Formats: sequence, structure tokens, C-alpha cells
Amino acid sequence: MHLLPLNLIRYLFVCKVNSTLVWLPSFPSIDLSLVLATIIADRLPTVQARPWHKALTSWGRNATSRIGKKRLERVPDVFWPIEAVLFPYPGKRTYGQGELILWELKLMGRSADHGLFLEVIMPAMEELGGLVAQWQPPNCLWGRFDIHSVCVARGPNWEPLVRDGKLDLRYKATPLQWSEGLTFGFHSRCVLDRLTWITPFDLVKDENRSSQQGKNRTSSCDVPSLRCMLDALMIRMSPLVLGKHNNPEDLWGLLGIENQLSFQDTMELSSHIPILHKELDSVPWHWPGRLIGTQTFATSIPDSIMPYLGLASMFHIGRHTHFGCGTFRIS
Repeated sequence: MHLLPLNLIRYLFVCKVNSTLVWLPSFPSIDLSLVLATIIADRLPTVQARPWHKALTSWGRNATSRIGKKRLERVPDVFWPIEAVLFPYPGKRTYGQGELILWELKLMGRSADHGLFLEVIMPAMEELGGLVAQWQPPNCLWGRFDIHSVCVARGPNWEPLVRDGKLDLRYKATPLQWSEGLTFGFHSRCVLDRLTWITPFDLVKDENRSSQQGKNRTSSCDVPSLRCMLDALMIRMSPLVLGKHNNPEDLWGLLGIENQLSFQDTMELSSHIPILHKELDSVPWHWPGRLIGTQTFATSIPDSIMPYLGLASMFHIGRHTHFGCGTFRIS
């Protein structure tokens, strides 16, 4: 499956605080998603704005009134009309003037379009930096930052797109450059048996449970086995490769006999690697995802599984991937 063309463009935003003090919400990507979607919907022509307004209705009436709230009744399975992941880098919640805040935008599948970024998302981010709105909570980041720089990933390296406030219009990001030179630890000489979830995850297949019940319920994927994670990867990849309303069976038929056999062998191998230890904690019920922490396997993860786990980490797996859930690192 790693031989399939998986479209992805990764943008790293470096935002510089220009106010005395700003506070980030406890889960920044929620507010970031709401505010950006609102700005984009207001900027686009009526016909193009309709799917954005439709996405905002998932939050109920007057979506922006929820911005800055300490608690939400629930985090909906909301999706922008484009396939995007908002991934603020872990950090502190209080920032002073001149400090930098980093977050990553990932455009995936058919939405991995540099033109879309330049024409729709970048202007919205510029507006967000100077935004003044009645619904803004005190000392929030919106309206109190400058875009210090923007970089685009090429393999493990970041290339400048915006530097000193100047956009390089000659730069052409492609949807496959993200993978150039990446090996995901293949043939590593180190023992790789520890998986640390960077963001919360929720790989439970029963998505109809109530939020409160779901946080306290146990199931087979509460401590995901490697097999469970590979299953989640297949579920994640099918709409990205084939478009919406496709399922893993459709993707499986696209792999070809050789790749099918290779992936079957990997799945079988992953089934025989038990979990030795876990330290997973429930996240607040009003956050996306369910659990976060670490898990250790009984043996080093085989080389043949590593590329698939690398894809799972890069593209995020499980529910609420739009908000950055479902990514991890292996050590």
C-alpha cells in the first residue's frame, strides 16, 4: 500500500505573537478550525461558500459563539469541505510578545492543492492575524499575531514559502514531495518498541456511543494492537486515495496481487506482537479523541511494519483527524 500515490502537502505556520499576552485554548485546533472556516466562508463567493457554511452548521446555530468556551457540549464529527488536518504543535498555553507558536496544516487526497492553499487558506490566515470580532474572548490569539514564516515539507526537510512576510510565488508545492527521502525507520538499528501518542486517539469502531459513556468504556481498541492500527490505516486511506464514499474493500482491489500478499503478511505478523505495558489516560470529555499516553510492545516492531505505521502517523488515524487526533511517534 505504501506504493500507492498518497497525496499530501504539509505546511508549517510559524506565528509570532504581537500582543503583551495571549492564551491558547486547551485544545487549540477546535477554535482554529471554527475561526478559519468562518473567515473562509465569508470570503468566498456564494456558491463556493455553501459547503463551508454547511460544515459550520455541524456546530449548531452561531458557531462562532462557541469560540473560547472552556467546555463544549460535544465535538462533532465535523469536516471541512476539503480534506485537511489542523495540528498545533504541543506547547504551553500562555505566550508573550515576540514568542513563536507553531502549527501544521496538512492538505490530503484531492485537497492537496497548492493553488487552494494560496487562494483560500493563506488569505484567511492573514486576516486571522489582525481579526477584530465581537465574539473574541479576552487575550485570545486571533488578531494578535503576525505570520512569521510558512514552510513546506519535502521529505524530512522544511523549505521556505513565506519568509520575512514575503510570499515566494515561484515556489510550486507538489502533492508527492512530502515522501521524498522518508524511510519511517526502515532498517533501523535501534530497538523500536515504544509508541507515544502525540495527540488523543479514538480507534473504537462504535461511533454511536454517547460522549460521556464512551470515555469510560473499554473495548478491543482502547489499547490498540498493531493489527488494529493497520486496520485503521486502511480505513483512513480509502477515501484519501479513491474519494469519499469508498471503503477499504475498494482500496484493497486497487493494490494488486503483489501488494495484497505483502500487506497480508504484514497484518499476520502484526497479530503476533503483544502489548507489554501501557500508560494511557482519558482526555477531558469535551475534547476530541478518547485516550492519550504510551504503550510498549513485547518485542521490537519489525522493519516490515514500520512504513505502514509511518503512514498512519503522518496521515492520522481514527476519529477527529481533522483536529489533529490520531498521530504518534515510535521510539
